[in-house]
Amino acid sequence: MSGESAARERWLSIVGIGEDGVYGLSPIGRRLIETADYVFGGERHIALAGPLIKGEAIAWPSPFDLGDLLAKRGERVTVLASGDPFHYGVGNTIVRSLPLSEMLVVPAPSAFSLAASRLGWSLAETTTLSLHGRSIDLVKPHLFEGERILALTSNESAPWEIAALLSRIGFGRSRLTVLEALGGRDETIRTATAAGFDLDTINPLNVLAIEAHAGPGARILARAPGLPDELFETDGQITKHEIRALALAALSPRPGELLWDIGAGSGSIAIEWMLSDRRSRAAAIESNEERADRILRNAAAFGVPELMIVQGRAPEALAGLPTPNAVFIGGGSTEPGLIQSARAALAPRGRLVVNAVTLESEALLLAQHASLGGSLIRIQIDRARPLGGKTGWEPARPILQWSWTKP
Repeated sequence: MSGESAARERWLSIVGIGEDGVYGLSPIGRRLIETADYVFGGERHIALAGPLIKGEAIAWPSPFDLGDLLAKRGERVTVLASGDPFHYGVGNTIVRSLPLSEMLVVPAPSAFSLAASRLGWSLAETTTLSLHGRSIDLVKPHLFEGERILALTSNESAPWEIAALLSRIGFGRSRLTVLEALGGRDETIRTATAAGFDLDTINPLNVLAIEAHAGPGARILARAPGLPDELFETDGQITKHEIRALALAALSPRPGELLWDIGAGSGSIAIEWMLSDRRSRAAAIESNEERADRILRNAAAFGVPELMIVQGRAPEALAGLPTPNAVFIGGGSTEPGLIQSARAALAPRGRLVVNAVTLESEALLLAQHASLGGSLIRIQIDRARPLGGKTGWEPARPILQWSWTKP
């Protein structure tokens, strides 16, 4: 089927356009713009495609909304997008409201593709991040010696802010390349170190390339679960790193799944769950206001600012939360109805892991295991401590851990 006939069968077309404007469009992309009754896009995109637009040009409203577009269903409509519409683009939003069978998509090179081609980087071996309208803390989990990162930023100040962030956490030696207005007449590529960043008048439309180099004391996050306790801000309410590693193994994180961390304390379980994959989501439920604020700070420090923090006492605080794929209860398991509420809320094949320290909570887990099955283990950790000028073993409180999978 030719592009022309496909376009006639589908009322909506999404055309990627770069900073080179109409000159970089394919023949089918040009034709879709020229023959559209309505052309939607940002003001910059509409200006770039202006010479080809013969129908009505409609700029996206602020705040962004698809209402006007959906009202034109069945008309000849073209949407203009930056580069690849499905690489952090508007195509991802549109496809949630309309079936793909109603649209024809003509992508252009993404900003990441253009940046990689200018730098000679393998895009398959480079971490790509969108920091547009999002916290720059999201870069933190990806910082280790030699890592290459391409970050789509929000504005002209973002490269400065990221350079300052890298310098604060021991990555001041990192090489930063700012690629501005890629593909257009004003394309500029400039480089500086994070610690010596001095680039002025940066174009708001920029991609920041990071070649990470760690200095002494740099904060590097290991990929294995059970990060050192010292990395977390805590008042002592934290699942210790050995126990945390075992709990996360039982919770079995999988990309895109949601965890409820009930009685979150310092938020360590929820944070490490989210670090397992950038698509993973978590809600930290904590009744203490000071601890909830501390979880917020820890989430930023570990580069997972999108952690949902729910201040309240479970099980009442669980009402209305999205369905979890896994639930961890590290404290408060004897709260009436809590375990039952967690079990009921879990998605099919969801995992429940509960840790117990007191005799009362142990008795509760023993009863749950006798009734429902699952896995029951007792964890005893002894740590070497000074003892009378020598060294001896100091036992920590034993932990009883019950894990159960919902049928």
